[in-house]
Amino acid sequence: MAAISGLIRVMEKAARKAGGKLRRDFGEVEHLQVSRKGPSDFVSKADRIAERTIWDELKVARPGWGFLMEEGGEIAGDEGQPRFIVDPLDGTSNFLHGIPHFAISIAVQEPAAGGKGWGEVTAAVIYQPITDETFWAEKSRGAWLHDGRLRVSSRGRMSDALIATGIPYGGHGDFAEWGKVLSAIGPQVAGIRRFGAASLDLAWVAAGRFDGFWESDLAPWDTAAGCLLVREAGGFVTDYRGRSQPVCDRQVLAANDGLHSKLHKAIAGAIRV
Repeated sequence: MAAISGLIRVMEKAARKAGGKLRRDFGEVEHLQVSRKGPSDFVSKADRIAERTIWDELKVARPGWGFLMEEGGEIAGDEGQPRFIVDPLDGTSNFLHGIPHFAISIAVQEPAAGGKGWGEVTAAVIYQPITDETFWAEKSRGAWLHDGRLRVSSRGRMSDALIATGIPYGGHGDFAEWGKVLSAIGPQVAGIRRFGAASLDLAWVAAGRFDGFWESDLAPWDTAAGCLLVREAGGFVTDYRGRSQPVCDRQVLAANDGLHSKLHKAIAGAIRV
């Protein structure tokens, strides 16, 4: 087992503290389902509280670092310092409907060489509060679930592969494009799953639970940590053109070596990228 660094411990502590509050609030969602107002406002508050908890913890531990957060937006840090990319509740719709599949995602991104923009993601934590699973990775140190090393699956045949995706919904994503990709991939694989939390989909690719994943129209906080996890577990993450970026979000294709090229070919043929 790799020794857990101080940075990962800081990130996990923040995630677990926020996760405890989400776990508590999740227990209230079922009761709110029957109210006239519904649970939406309650969940928005839970989301904001979780993000503030993470921000408070990380700000004390790493003063001067910047932040990119789903709710709070971008907060600049000191010049030349890394930033945290934070999604305090990935899988909000699941949380809202009482489905116990959601996560907290925290990544560290370094400034780009030359000081313009942002470069590599070097640390990642994805925490699932309901199952109490901590997926983590550091650049060149591998990907881990608690103290167990993660490896992407070794399946190389599409007919054996279980693939995850995200389905467009009202106001988000391109249904026509997604349908073309589904029609190209679906007949070739053993199954397709849509669980509604991209960070966990990517963590599960890293863990070999899924063999691949594709989705578009995401945001950096959805995928920054998951991209590093897959790569450190021996997998590949690109956009639909096959281009590797530190954070793939507008288009994400993740899989092991044997399947990535086949999924890429299927997607490229379906939408002519």
